[in-house]
Amino acid sequence: MSRSAGVSANNVDCSCRLLPGLDFDAELSAVLGKGLFAQLFQGVETKQVNNDFLNEGITRLTAFAVVLLLLVLWERWAALRRQRAHRPVRWRTNLGMGAIDIVVLRAAYPAGAVGAAVVAQNYGWGAFNVLSIPVAVAVVASVLLLDLVIYFQHRLFHAVPWLWRVHRVHHADPELDVSTALRFHPLESVFSMILKIGVVLLLGLPPLGVLVFEITLNAAAMFNHTNASLPPSLERWVRRLVVTPDMHRIHHSTYGPETNSNFGFSLSWWDRLFRTYRPSARVSQTLMPIGLPDASPSPTHIQLGPVLLMPFLSSRNRPRKGNVPPSA
Repeated sequence: MSRSAGVSANNVDCSCRLLPGLDFDAELSAVLGKGLFAQLFQGVETKQVNNDFLNEGITRLTAFAVVLLLLVLWERWAALRRQRAHRPVRWRTNLGMGAIDIVVLRAAYPAGAVGAAVVAQNYGWGAFNVLSIPVAVAVVASVLLLDLVIYFQHRLFHAVPWLWRVHRVHHADPELDVSTALRFHPLESVFSMILKIGVVLLLGLPPLGVLVFEITLNAAAMFNHTNASLPPSLERWVRRLVVTPDMHRIHHSTYGPETNSNFGFSLSWWDRLFRTYRPSARVSQTLMPIGLPDASPSPTHIQLGPVLLMPFLSSRNRPRKGNVPPSA
């Protein structure tokens, strides 16, 4: 198959049957902006792909909506912690952050990591496109590799002071529920997308594997931020595989050593493997203080404007490792 800009429409079609409706001229040329990929796809014919497959965007949105609804109902039915912060304001802020992230990412990288996988597949880039790997194995390997990348990305955002200034927006939420999973600063979302695209292009991960990972990551993030707990007997077994709400809630503690633990988002293996796993908090989960380990709670931590400006106004560094969080 030709690797030039004149790749045939049939090859494009075969490489992206999982992404129907994707306009290669308009979408894939924008994976990393309008420059490099606009040139790569200059000669590729625009093609409407088979309607038998769901559109990638609709698939992700549907999965997101279903998981969000189920977890909101779980929180309503079995809330673990009594929330003191003004819930409507918090939710407007957290949902607003999520909406801003979507707009920014769609504007900067319309095709996202899945589009990058299509590019890599179409041009034969990366080990996954050179080796003959069964589809099922490639998909599972893609999910595991990308989840490991996100684990180390999370650790990096805690270790590097200027990255912590951005990530502390997420930790500044004084409560923890499913809406917190949407509360990431656009700068962090852009950084994460660049990292994922780089890994996808470097390894040549398949589009289906990347799509499954993106859906899994979103669902897992909402699940492990939920203000609820699994029954103890179930918790013990589920936590062996995935990050549970009780496990991740410890990471949002204001106590430094707990903040610097349990970095996983989907799989709990990485924390165990790299010795960042903490099985329990020093106090009950219902009493554990939630929020920043390097500043006291503030009403501005649930207001959209101040939250967006937080990375540029804060003078704090990374979370402390000591036993007592510093005062503001």
